[in-house]
Parts: sequence; structure tokens; C-alpha cells
Amino acid sequence: MRYLLFAFSLLLLACSSKEKPETASEILEPLPPKYDITEQASAYADSVLSTLTLEERAGQCLMPSLYSSSDPSTMALLKRYIEDYHVGGIVLMQGDTKSAKRLADICEASKVPLFVAIDAEWGLGMRLEDGSIYPRNAMLSKEADESGMFDYGREIADESRSLGINMILGPVVDLSVSRKGVIGNRSFGSDPLLVSNYGVAYAKGLESGGVISVAKHFPGHGSTVVDSHKGVASIKRNISALDSLDLRPFRDYVNSGLTGIMAGHIKSLALDPDGNPASVSIDMLTSLLRDEMGFKGLILTDAFDMGGARGFSAADALTAGADLILCPSNIEREYDDLLKNLHDGKLDIRTLNERCRRILFVKYLFLN
Repeated sequence: MRYLLFAFSLLLLACSSKEKPETASEILEPLPPKYDITEQASAYADSVLSTLTLEERAGQCLMPSLYSSSDPSTMALLKRYIEDYHVGGIVLMQGDTKSAKRLADICEASKVPLFVAIDAEWGLGMRLEDGSIYPRNAMLSKEADESGMFDYGREIADESRSLGINMILGPVVDLSVSRKGVIGNRSFGSDPLLVSNYGVAYAKGLESGGVISVAKHFPGHGSTVVDSHKGVASIKRNISALDSLDLRPFRDYVNSGLTGIMAGHIKSLALDPDGNPASVSIDMLTSLLRDEMGFKGLILTDAFDMGGARGFSAADALTAGADLILCPSNIEREYDDLLKNLHDGKLDIRTLNERCRRILFVKYLFLN
């Protein structure tokens, strides 16, 4: 594994020769709008959508996990994901870079190219044994600045694109209440302005390199006690505290014109009195994130094989406002359930078409 020492990492980022904004204020300026001016992307999304069957449209909303291995069983599983379930993407888990590239090449050659996503909170080495490793966010925030974070994102984007990876499940923009908490050193810190600035700068670096960024975990995992891998986490803050603290980085990310937000299995009675976790909450995903905050990009759920998603379905998430359901625990069951809900009228076909069209739009922007 290629380990990059902290000091060397900062030097590498500082000495990057790639074109980038010159000042922090330029980095934090909103990106040029994409979602309402790209006629080619709109035409592509409409055209491809019209050719897809109902089954193919449903599959576009699912992103199962897959080990980054090129052994015959894994290759056969990817083929099954694509041919039988028409998945919109995959999430790469542990493995190596050579295998990741082989899998990504197959995804790119599919009828509708797939999102190839990976966690890289401290570099691709978080998942790939021979990928680069950088310091955790808590360490970076002590020495870095917005310019360095932009370069960091660009370095990750370049390494990712060389492997065919087109989506990074990051940045983490949760506030850290305690280093011993659920998020801990995955967070840039407890200052919402610093977390926002660093997260946005890193995300812009990713997207300048042609890789989709996904800010997580909406509406904020930093103050929760329960780990959403094990159960539904809960935010106890009131509306005023949420707005000034946890939601600040997400608002700035939205206002910067960036592309993806991951909804956590996190409930907040202040935001959803019914106690639904964000991943399946119409109050949080549609009323707050879409309508109030004006987010036009992709909403992804956190992994649906986590304890916090227990008892909920992909259909619940799509109805609430999500576009992509990550890592369903049983792809066949979720796919069949989606189709059943569509045929029974419990999931509106117009909802599916809207989600699928948004997916195709972003695929044109980043995958073509």
C-alpha cells in the first residue's frame, strides 16, 4: 500500500501545477449553474429515458455494493447486476486498484454507463489496498486551507478517473462534537464555517476533475450518539441550532452548485415530527432539501444494509425524495419490491421517471 505521510501530502497539494482558483474567495464562489442550462444533458436524459423499460428505469435507482475483485464470481455478480437488475451504479468495497479498473471498464461499456462510487474519506486506500492514503479530515483541518483542500480533491479525482471511478462518497461535512463520537476524526471539526469551507473546496476539487462529489450525512451525524450502522441515529437539536450548525455546510454545498448529497439514517423530530430517518423522510428530503434549500442534484441514501435502514424499503426512499438507494442488503428483493409498488400504484411512475431523468442528466454531465 502506498502510504503518504502527512507533511508530504500537504507539500504535494501545495505544489500542484493544475489550474485552480487563486484565492479562497474564488474557490468558494458558486460553480456555474449546470442543472438548468445544459441543453445537451436535458436532451440526452429525455432521449435515453424514452428508450428504457419500466424495469430498466427502476434499476437505475439502485446501487449495490461489490468487492473490488476481478475473480470470476465477482465478475459474474456484476454481470448479473447489470443484465438482471439494470442497476444505475455500484459501490466499490475492499479490493485492489487493478480489479477496480476492470470492474469500472465493464460499467462504462454498459448500455447506460454506471456510476462507480467509492468511499475515499482518507484517500482511495480506505477501500483499495494499493490506493493512496492521506490524513483523516481532523488532521487535515489543522494545517490545510481552502486552496489546499481544492488541490486535495483534484488529486483524488485524478487518481479516481484513472481507475474509472466517477463518484466519491464524500466529503464528510458532519460537525464533530467529540473526537470520540460517532463521526470523530472523519470530521473537519466543530466549527460549521470551517467544515463548510473545507468541504466545499474539496468537493469543487473533485468536480473540477470530473468526479461527482457527495456531501454526507444529511442533515448531520456529528451530534448523534447512535451509530447509524447499528440503528437509527437521532439529532436532539432544535430548529435554530440545526440551522446554524448542522445544516450550514449542506446549505453552502447546495448554494455552490455541487452535485450529490447523501441522506443519513438519522431522525430529527424538529425536522420530521413523525420520526422518520432522513433517508426516507419526505419532510427532510423534499420539503427541506429540495424545496426550501433548492437542491437540484442527486440525493443518495446511506447504505440500506445498515441497521438504521431496517424496516424501510427502496420504494420508501424514492417516495420521500431520494434518487439513488445505496447498498441494498438484498438487491433482488428490493428490485422486485420496487416493481410491485409501481404496478400496484403505491409508487407513482411519474416519481420514478423524475428520479431516473435526474440520474441520466448527471450521467451525461460526468460520464460522457
